[in-house]
Amino acid sequence: AGDGDCGHTHARAAQAIREWVRARPPPAVPAQLLSALADLLLEKMGGSSGVLYGLFLTAAARPLLNRSDLPTWADAMDAGIEAMQRYGGAAPGDRTMLDSLCAAAQALHALRSPGADLLPVLTAAVESAEAAAEATRHMEAGAGRASYISSAKLLQPDPGAVAVAAVLRAVLEGLR
Repeated sequence: AGDGDCGHTHARAAQAIREWVRARPPPAVPAQLLSALADLLLEKMGGSSGVLYGLFLTAAARPLLNRSDLPTWADAMDAGIEAMQRYGGAAPGDRTMLDSLCAAAQALHALRSPGADLLPVLTAAVESAEAAAEATRHMEAGAGRASYISSAKLLQPDPGAVAVAAVLRAVLEGLR
């Protein structure tokens, strides 16, 4: 929207995560990690992004309660997206963070294939998310803050979609 809100919100989240990790080791169990991150973001991030990330992470944690193999991570991504769509009301093509998330999820479906290799699949997911974020530059906003602004003034990619791609890139770099 050009007012910097998305960047400020994500900066608050990054600072909260940094302080949390410095204060104590994060949970090693994936479901517990995602649930703890959800709680942290709901409390500290603020804005609709904080709520949406909280919903996403809470839902994504559920499939990981009993298993954390690669196919289950693809299921977790799908569960998180479904929760965001159900509660947030947006869909892919609405010029929101869902554009990047859904593109990444499509690539992550390859984790369900026997013998899937995490880093190449995650690399493809990040590249898909980045391309989807860039594609929002030319979309009409159907949901979110940008839907209240004239399309003629929306000259940059959707900031939420760009932020999701950046978060996924950071996860990839951390795993490398």
